[in-house]
Amino acid sequence: MSGLSINAVTKRFGDFNAVDDVSLSVPHGTFVCLLGPSGCGKTTLLRMIAGLEEPTSGTIALDGADITGVPTHQRNFGMVFQSLALFPHLSVGGNIAYALRIRGASRQEQAGRVEELLALIDLPGFADRPVAKLSGGQRQRVAIARALALSPKLFLLDEPLSALDAKLREAMQLELRQLQQRLGITTIVVTHDQREAMTMADLVVVMGKGRILQAAPPIDIYRRPADAFVAGFIGITNLLPAEADGAGRATVLGHVMPGLKLPAGMAKASLSVRPEDVRIVAPGAGALDGSVTFVRDLGGTIETFVQAGGATIVAVATPRERPDVGVGQRVGIALPPESCVVLKP
Repeated sequence: MSGLSINAVTKRFGDFNAVDDVSLSVPHGTFVCLLGPSGCGKTTLLRMIAGLEEPTSGTIALDGADITGVPTHQRNFGMVFQSLALFPHLSVGGNIAYALRIRGASRQEQAGRVEELLALIDLPGFADRPVAKLSGGQRQRVAIARALALSPKLFLLDEPLSALDAKLREAMQLELRQLQQRLGITTIVVTHDQREAMTMADLVVVMGKGRILQAAPPIDIYRRPADAFVAGFIGITNLLPAEADGAGRATVLGHVMPGLKLPAGMAKASLSVRPEDVRIVAPGAGALDGSVTFVRDLGGTIETFVQAGGATIVAVATPRERPDVGVGQRVGIALPPESCVVLKP
């Protein structure tokens, strides 16, 4: 099979399973984000792909060849660490050309590749500049260029944008994604930032407790989460308890929801409903009855918090669709059946 193949990989540290029986196939040219909370095993998995950690069991293959035991320096992978790990005593060009120099490339080859990569990361003419005089975003680009100097088969990044401020981080997300698309290189990024994963990835791999909980394109993860953990971790959602009544209809917080049924044989479930799908209507008519507790205007969106049946439900609207409600007002909450994802309780 072409591409990267991870087969039943487990990594134990003593009695602790940091990565537990993980299998994943990554086709050539795919941008993958390993996403999850701290301690879920995503960095350990990346380090095993890089050869920095050896699996306790299982295999890792690239283009059909087993690389599980191949040393890191023989894998021809590019890697950007969270700390960037640039050499402070070298110039920008010296950092980028470092691996080429170690491999015995001529000065002319080094200079040509440095010039090519500086143009690629939009820093032409920076070869002689000291690393210490670069901004955070510029240092990030230099670290990326250094990792790409040897035209790696795989590009691995461990939380590469976490140290940047929010505005710069969003700009770098777009730049990194566009760069990957131009190069067509298989890229795997570790992140705990859901927005980052949604922005960049072709394939989002959500991990929890060392296992893969769901691996799918970003919009599938968002719209069709596999379980309550994934639903709550990707973006914001309303998780509501649901039960089937005698007629098979779904009741949510004690109210029958028109048009909504639970799968056959499922007596109880959780419903995931994204805030942008929740509609605030007049009380009654089959809607959940609640009271507005808070309204937050964020400029581009308005969030309305409603207390209903002991749960807090969040509805999001644009300024043009802004509901005319205030704190303390009684309202109805409509949950469109087609927007409700039924999850096991």
